[in-house]
Amino acid sequence: MRRIEILAFDNAQLLDITGPLQVFTSANEAAVEAGLARPYDAIAVAMGTQTRTTSGLALVTIPLGDADGPIDTLIVAGGWGVNKACEEGTLLEWIRRRSASARRTACVCSGAFLLAEAGLLDGRRAATHWNRCDEFARRFPKVRLEPDPIFVQDGSIWSSAGVTAGIDLSLALVEADLGRKLALAVARELVVFLKRPGGQAQFSSALRLQENGERFDRLHAWITDNLRADLSLPALAEQANMSARSFSRHYLKATGRTPARAVEEIRIEAARRLLEEGLTVHQVRMRCGFSSEETMRRNFVRKFGTTPQAFRDHFA
Repeated sequence: MRRIEILAFDNAQLLDITGPLQVFTSANEAAVEAGLARPYDAIAVAMGTQTRTTSGLALVTIPLGDADGPIDTLIVAGGWGVNKACEEGTLLEWIRRRSASARRTACVCSGAFLLAEAGLLDGRRAATHWNRCDEFARRFPKVRLEPDPIFVQDGSIWSSAGVTAGIDLSLALVEADLGRKLALAVARELVVFLKRPGGQAQFSSALRLQENGERFDRLHAWITDNLRADLSLPALAEQANMSARSFSRHYLKATGRTPARAVEEIRIEAARRLLEEGLTVHQVRMRCGFSSEETMRRNFVRKFGTTPQAFRDHFA
């Protein structure tokens, strides 16, 4: 069995701990249903026997001194208590020692601060919660912070973005260990995506548009479902039951972008997701409604700095 230790501390984010814990528990259940042995022994560890999370819920934890046997994976949670935890020399030394014994080390959300404080992220690529990226970059200039991805793997170190991204990261770990089929069974059981629509990014275009464009949420959903339709300004205005001039003005004010720019972002995001799933560039172009493969290529290069074909070859 693979020993998974999830490090908690006072005022840790509850879901940073329980999210990964549930993924590995569900993986055990899926394995047994498939006639396999339970692959994981997942536990929560902390400096004491009880840890109070930011939600106010206290968790029973195994003291660090009792977690001293063989370990496969160390996962460090995040939460607002991470700043105080970074000042605990004993805790940092335990992280260094335990990480050195582990096959891989991971962190969720602002748990990256603890790994960075312990010196484990120097020179490595890493992710953390979008709301703390600026602070992280100032405090840890030796870390190659990537503010956009849901999770990042650099060698044996994995790091993820905010809160629920810990579930995405844990599913990726299960997939690496046990294969896509079993990881997909876990995702279905938890009613989550094995890989989120929009690719591995903290913010999808649809989510960005929701920030200030609540008035047009229904329109955005319609666009996503009708990428091959006529998505010109007059067509969108008709769908929104507004004149073209009024729609253009109100949409720009609500979302901070023109309707054409929003359509382009949603199409590119859909293209990225389909390329990750292995569809050909031609198939993606047709499904996403680009007028030509050259148009899709130009937009893709502008957004991601690489061509659709190169992206597919690398990520599919």
